[in-house]
Amino acid sequence: MAQKLLVDYLLDHTTANRIEALTNGGNLAEQKALERLGFSREGVMRGRSFQHGKYVDVLVYGLLRSENRPGTP
Repeated sequence: MAQKLLVDYLLDHTTANRIEALTNGGNLAEQKALERLGFSREGVMRGRSFQHGKYVDVLVYGLLRSENRPGTP
């Protein structure tokens, strides 16, 4: 819910054309949440983050102002 409010605010009240989000590769819940908001998975930064004693991939997501957002007219 907080993510949707932030995305809506940024696109409705600023001139931002693009919003980016990063998440660890193993965080499936966050990946699904971003995709539900209309974000597209754009890439993988391999071994970018150190977590629990090992390096993990970080996924890059993006949303452009011109793209359709779920729940927006």
